[in-house]
Amino acid sequence: MTLNALSNDILVHELQLGEQLNQSVYHARRSDFALLLAMLTDDVRAHSQFKLPLSQIPEKTTSAEQLRKYFQLPDEAPLALKDVADISSYNQASLIEKQQLEDLRLANILNPKPLAFRDDVKHINEQVMTNTSLYCQQKNQDISLTQTEQRADFNAIAWLAAVQTTIVKAPLMEAVA
Repeated sequence: MTLNALSNDILVHELQLGEQLNQSVYHARRSDFALLLAMLTDDVRAHSQFKLPLSQIPEKTTSAEQLRKYFQLPDEAPLALKDVADISSYNQASLIEKQQLEDLRLANILNPKPLAFRDDVKHINEQVMTNTSLYCQQKNQDISLTQTEQRADFNAIAWLAAVQTTIVKAPLMEAVA
């Protein structure tokens, strides 16, 4: 492919030049090398090393339900009780008293028990609350703290005047050499 044949086409990447770039470097033709490089596009994204073949692979999305079905896992254990009537499902003392731990384990696998009694995000255990400060305990109990939480208006002019008077009234300090 000669330079005349390339004049009609737009040069996008160096593969279109064939070996002309290599030949111009090998024979020390700096002007030809500079001309060939100048004819290439300035956009690096158009060069051949950035033109990778596109593969249309559909993205697989799997949900927790699909994975549970695939691996034949039981239903997910609920996080909390849904009704007060569900408390009776926690009554497993009779199985433990009869030392039927296998039956207890099988019952928990077939029908998973909730992990907690309440599904309240804002609930904090009483033992944790007793270890906090009184202010934190009051704030958690929603006692109105509007007096302490409201921010007083800032009077910038009065503050600057106070700073200026303290600077004026302050004794001059001697520079220590």
